[in-house]
Amino acid sequence: MNKTLFDKIWESHVVFSLNKKIDVLYIDRHYIHEVTSPQAFEELKNKKISILRSNKIIATTDHNVPTTNQNLPIKDVLSKFQIKTLEKNCDENGILFFGLKHYFQGIVHVIGPELGITLPGMTIVCGDSHTSTHGAFGCIAFGIGTSQVAMVMATQCLLQSKPKQMRIKLTGNLNLGVSAKDIILYIISKLGPDGGTGYFIEYSGSVFKNMNMEERMTVCNMSIEMGARGGIIEPDATTLKYLKYKFFYPKEKEFKKLKNLCKKLKTDKKALFNK
Repeated sequence: MNKTLFDKIWESHVVFSLNKKIDVLYIDRHYIHEVTSPQAFEELKNKKISILRSNKIIATTDHNVPTTNQNLPIKDVLSKFQIKTLEKNCDENGILFFGLKHYFQGIVHVIGPELGITLPGMTIVCGDSHTSTHGAFGCIAFGIGTSQVAMVMATQCLLQSKPKQMRIKLTGNLNLGVSAKDIILYIISKLGPDGGTGYFIEYSGSVFKNMNMEERMTVCNMSIEMGARGGIIEPDATTLKYLKYKFFYPKEKEFKKLKNLCKKLKTDKKALFNK
C-alpha cells in the first residue's frame, strides 16, 4: 500500500486505536515552557500522578522573558512567578531545563533543532501553536493545550484523530531576493487563512528541497497561519548535514541508523492526499 510521509510516521507511533477516528499516539519529544506548563504540573500533583518519562521532556523559558538585560531581576511579577514555577517543577521532576542563565536557553522551537534534539521521524508536541516548526525535519509536530500537556506528561501518549492531508508542490527556482517567508505568505494568500483547516500539509518540490533548514522551518512554522494542524517536509541530505555535530546529535553508530531511516521517510510515488 502506498503511503505518505505523514502516514508512515503516524502509523509507526499508534499504540492502539480506540475506534475508527481516535488513536492513542506515542509522543517522542515534549517541549514545555513557562506559560502552558504550570497548570499541567499542578493537575498531576493534585491527582498524585507522577510524570511517566521525564527524560522525554525538554523545558526552557521563552515566552515571558526579558529580551534585554536578562542578568537583571525580572520586573513583571507574573512573568517572574511563571519562570520560577517552571524551574521548581523541572527540578522536582528531573526534567532537563534551560533557564535564563543557561547557555542553551532560547526560543523553544529554535533550540530544539539547533541542539539536535529534534530528529526526523519523531512525533513532537508543545503547548504552543507554532510547534509545527519542527516539521521541517520530517517530524509530525503540532501544538497542544494545557490539559493535553498534562496527558502527555502522565502517559507519554495523546488521544488524537488523524487529520486530512494536503500536498503543496512548488517547482522551479526562486528569483534573487525571494525568501521562504515570501513563499509561505504567497501560499497563504492563495488558500486563505482557513485554507489548511483540518489538514496536515506536506511541502514538496524543488523550491522546498533547495531551501536550507532555517527556510524550511519558516515554511512549516507558518502553516498555522492558514489554519493547518502542521506542516512537514521530507528529510534529506540537507537535514542530516544540519543535524550532524549538534550538541545532542546521535553518535556515529546511531547517526547511521538515522541516515537509513531518512531514506524510508519519503512519500510513496502513488500515495494519495485528500487535497
